[in-house]
Amino acid sequence: MSNSVEASEKLKSLKTLTMVIYILTGLSIVSGGFFGLVAIIINYVKKDDAVGTIYASHFQWLRNTFWIGLVLGIVGFLLMVVIIGFFVLAGAAIWILYRVIKGFLRFNDGKPMYSDVISDAVVQN
Repeated sequence: MSNSVEASEKLKSLKTLTMVIYILTGLSIVSGGFFGLVAIIINYVKKDDAVGTIYASHFQWLRNTFWIGLVLGIVGFLLMVVIIGFFVLAGAAIWILYRVIKGFLRFNDGKPMYSDVISDAVVQN
């Protein structure tokens, strides 16, 4: 009985943490990336806790979003000298927002991010 209670508490904690990471990643757009940095640190610190759960794919999705968004942000910043950088930065912000919304909707529905992820975890509300 104790193991199922612990597993249930772990899933509940991971669910809350995943939501926090999604929110921080979304806020990174308006914070110049600061909240994204906080989100990626939390993500890497807690990723081992998510292994074997439905949340592992969300953690991976958010890590990919951060790193690709960072590269797009650096390229956009460097290209600001020739004006096109502003468009790259706007495109990067829209792309990050899309990924956060898509991921959060799947998270809210209790689904993994990738169809090839098979999880035995039971998502409890």
